Amino acid sequence: MTEQPEDPFTLARPWLLRIAYRMLGSVGDAEGVVQESYLRFQDQAPGSILNPGAFLRRVVIRLCLDHLKSARRTREIYVGTWLPEPVVEPAEGEVDDFVMPLLLALERLTPLERAAFLLHDIFGVAFDEVAATIRREPAACRQLARRARESVRADRPRFPVARARGLELAAAFFAASRNGELDRLQSLLSEDVVVYSDGGGKASSLEHPCAGLQPALELFASLQPLFAECPSTLVRYAFVNGLPGFVTREAGGLLQTTGLEVDGDRIRRIYVTRNPDKVRHLDRSSP
Repeated sequence: MTEQPEDPFTLARPWLLRIAYRMLGSVGDAEGVVQESYLRFQDQAPGSILNPGAFLRRVVIRLCLDHLKSARRTREIYVGTWLPEPVVEPAEGEVDDFVMPLLLALERLTPLERAAFLLHDIFGVAFDEVAATIRREPAACRQLARRARESVRADRPRFPVARARGLELAAAFFAASRNGELDRLQSLLSEDVVVYSDGGGKASSLEHPCAGLQPALELFASLQPLFAECPSTLVRYAFVNGLPGFVTREAGGLLQTTGLEVDGDRIRRIYVTRNPDKVRHLDRSSP
């Protein structure tokens, strides 16, 4: 029996989800955009699309650009620090190399810069196709990608930590921060460490990032009474947006992710996501 070719949308879907998530910083919004692209694909007359992958890519990017017009206003009124929704990958699986600092760097770009940079620099799409997708001239797309490239250059990981070492640091940080081992914690953190916490006004979090080693140690010292009364429950060690980290249940059963950016052998950035709306999708895979 002849094997039926796989549906073009099914083949393209993982790629479409990756680029939509990088454009929007939201798992739910990315899934919604990709689903809408499928409906538009289905509306086309059979055989009328010569390159289904290119068609779907154009639709997804254009839907993302439309979505970002309204999302900008939402970000402006967001309560506290905004972080992308966490994508959590198993400790033993493949790890995305598009890490949290790069996702945050994309937020500084205009939507068109973001689209041109992602399509060309990250996914290898030719500038002629980028131009057709975002409805700009190829020369303009080159300028957009160049500006984006210069803006995000400093946020690319310089020395990615080895996978096993990253998980060792995540385990050591979890134990030291929850058990009040401040000397051990100090040995794990860099002098310029910054703690980011996103509660979105729906869960307790830092109003502003906590920068510097001493302020970070004081922050974790202040959390010890809470951890003593309501111990964190480790769900699993994992990679959070490409960074070593873990998923926990905190006081009140709140699901939380923590990602650790490592520079050399010290933790330089700590990204904590507590907004229930942003971690809801993880509940489907959390014990």
